[in-house]
Amino acid sequence: MNVEDNNLEYPPIEDDEGEEDLVDQQIITADRGQGPVRLDKFLLDRLNQVSRNKIQNGIRSGAILVNNKEVRPNYKVRPLDEISVVTPRHETVPLTAEPIPLDIIFEDEDLLVVNKQPGLVVHPGVGNRNGTLVNGLIHHLDQSKLPLLKGNPEDRPGLVHRIDKDTSGLLVIAKNDFTLSALARQFYHHSVKRTYQALVWGQPDPEEGTINLHIGRHPKNRLIQTTFPEGEQGRRAVTHFKVLEPLYYVSLVQCTLETGRTHQIRAHMQAIGHPLFNDYRYGGDRILKGTIFQKYRQFVENCFKMYPHQALHANTLGFKHPGTGEELLFEQELPEGFQMLLEKWRNYVNTRQH
Repeated sequence: MNVEDNNLEYPPIEDDEGEEDLVDQQIITADRGQGPVRLDKFLLDRLNQVSRNKIQNGIRSGAILVNNKEVRPNYKVRPLDEISVVTPRHETVPLTAEPIPLDIIFEDEDLLVVNKQPGLVVHPGVGNRNGTLVNGLIHHLDQSKLPLLKGNPEDRPGLVHRIDKDTSGLLVIAKNDFTLSALARQFYHHSVKRTYQALVWGQPDPEEGTINLHIGRHPKNRLIQTTFPEGEQGRRAVTHFKVLEPLYYVSLVQCTLETGRTHQIRAHMQAIGHPLFNDYRYGGDRILKGTIFQKYRQFVENCFKMYPHQALHANTLGFKHPGTGEELLFEQELPEGFQMLLEKWRNYVNTRQH
């Protein structure tokens, strides 16, 4: 039996989680002499710490395919069958319930959609053991309803993607195993609709385009990602962008994700010369465009203080509901601080024009 593990090439970014899809794929090829055995039993012997129930939910949701086709749990594995297993990534970090206020914009028996505020870490990790969105989720939901591995309270509850601590916006969280597997499949196959709004330095030219640069860990600074020419290093990453509003030395840009890599928008926009405004990791926390006059410098410093985060917001999220099959699309306006930042730049532009 051959197993190809397509897990993340690098360990998670330390100290700051990073936007990314928390989904992995394994390819398992049955031996030439494989005898007929049920698919769920076959995988139970080969997947670590995964219950038969989780495997069956994965098969029923289409997250587990045989020779690129959907099958039933009682499918009999044959010699040289190629089995693709898409699963949510698991991390072992102790989790505790905390009464953290959550902005829940949708919830039913299968899932919930949350509008995360800037400054809130999604999941406990290095330097952030508590006070996270997940701690609040555990408090909000009865723990037995979370899709945790049986007997393992350290699993990541219901997450198939996450956004940076200082990024705001929409996240979907599964409340049962079937939903978790089905969402993992959608994220892995890039069928989830996701757009972000970002304030970036400068005015991209052309105003609309696609960034197709591989992304991987920076060889010297492990806290950031960097871009590589296609096929050399890192993982494939594609971001489509469009200028929504030019504001002289900065621009409001819409970014649509085709893939979900760690710090993808932040690294991609830096790569084309337009770092996110006030993004300290990627060079956006200093004046990159504008005049040398002290009055302008003070204006920008005041903008940094007004919104002390990278100016990035996940404003739309669309996916097929695993239970009902309905196409859902959620939209969330910019947080108040981000809106105030935009107004400050609009006023600056109007002042220059008069």
